[in-house]
Amino acid sequence: MTRGTHPDDTVLLHTQGRAGYLVLNRPKALNSLTHDMVGRIDDTLTLWEKDPAIETVVISGAGDRGLCAGGDIRAIHDDARTGGTASAGFWRDEYRLNARIARYPKPYVALMDGIVMGGGVGISAHGSVRIVTERSRIAMPETGIGFVPDVGGTYLLALAPGRLGTHLALTGTPVGAADALRCGLADHFVPADRLTALGADLADAPVREVLPRYVAEPPAGVLDGARHWIDHCYAADTVEEIHARLLGSGEPEAERAAAALRTKSPTSLKITLRALREAPGLGPLERVLEQEYRIACALLGSADLVEGIRAQVIDKDRDPHWSPPTIEEVTEADVDRYFTAPDAGGLALTTAHAPQEVPW
Repeated sequence: MTRGTHPDDTVLLHTQGRAGYLVLNRPKALNSLTHDMVGRIDDTLTLWEKDPAIETVVISGAGDRGLCAGGDIRAIHDDARTGGTASAGFWRDEYRLNARIARYPKPYVALMDGIVMGGGVGISAHGSVRIVTERSRIAMPETGIGFVPDVGGTYLLALAPGRLGTHLALTGTPVGAADALRCGLADHFVPADRLTALGADLADAPVREVLPRYVAEPPAGVLDGARHWIDHCYAADTVEEIHARLLGSGEPEAERAAAALRTKSPTSLKITLRALREAPGLGPLERVLEQEYRIACALLGSADLVEGIRAQVIDKDRDPHWSPPTIEEVTEADVDRYFTAPDAGGLALTTAHAPQEVPW
C-alpha cells in the first residue's frame, strides 16, 4: 500500500491493490472544493491514468455529512466583492476537471453519500459509476445565491426526463437516491453502511464483479408522482409563465415551488432557463461547459452573486435584495450579456477523443 497527501491534507490519496482512492478532506466545510483541491485531483488522475496497476478510481468525502457541498463560495464572494479574477481561474480548472472525469478511461467510482451539491455534482455525476445511498441529498442550488447551475449541471439536468431538470435547476430542490437515479444523476443505490466494504473490495476485484454484491433497491422517490404538474408547468417558454402555471395548477407542491422561485435571483432564473434550453443544441458536455464558463465569468461582476452569498452564507439573514428585484423586470437584453465571451477569453475544451468504454 502506498500513501500520499496534499501538503495541507485537503485531499487524501492512497492506493490499495488495483484501486486508487481520493478522499476530499475538509469535513468541517462539507468538503467544499478549493482551487488547490481541483489541481490535486487533476494531477492524481493524470498519474493514475498512466499507472497500469491502478484499474479503478474511487472518490469519497471525509466525515459523515457528505461527499462535497460545492465550491468555496466564501472565497468566491470575496473575489466578486473586490472585483478579482481568481474565481474565473478556479472555474476554468474546475470545468476542465469535470470534462476530464466524463472521459476518464478507467472506472471512476463516485460515492455520493450525504450532501452532494454544486461542484460536488461536477466531480461525481460525470463519472462512470455513480453510487447514491439513503442519505444522499443531491442539488444544484445556485439560483438561491445569484448564480446558475454550472460544472456541467445544465448539461445533466437538460437530459433528465420531461421537465424534471428544469424544476430542479430553477428551484434548487434537493433529491434523494431514487429521484437522483430517475433524473440520470446517479447509476446505483447502495446502503450507506455498506460503502466501506464496497470500497475495500474494489482493491481486489473489478467493478463489474464487486458492484452486484452491494446494489439494492432505493427508498421510494417523489418526483414520478409529481410529473403531471412538473412537466406541464415547466414546459412554458418563460420564467413568468412557469411561475403563473405553478400558481394556477391547484397543486400544493406546485404552489410551494412557485413560492420558492420568488426567493431566487430573478436574473439567475432567467439565465438558467435559457442555458438549459440551449444545452441540448450545443452538443457534447464540453460545449455546455464552455457556455457555463461564459455565464459564470459574467456573473462574477454582478450584484446578485455578492448579495446572494452574503444573505445565505456570510450574514445568513436569508433576506437577499436582488437587482432587479422581480422576474418581470429582467429583460432579454439583461440576459443576453451573460452569454457573451468574457474579456479575458473563453474556455476552450477539446473533444478530439470520444469517451472510452470502461471495463466495468
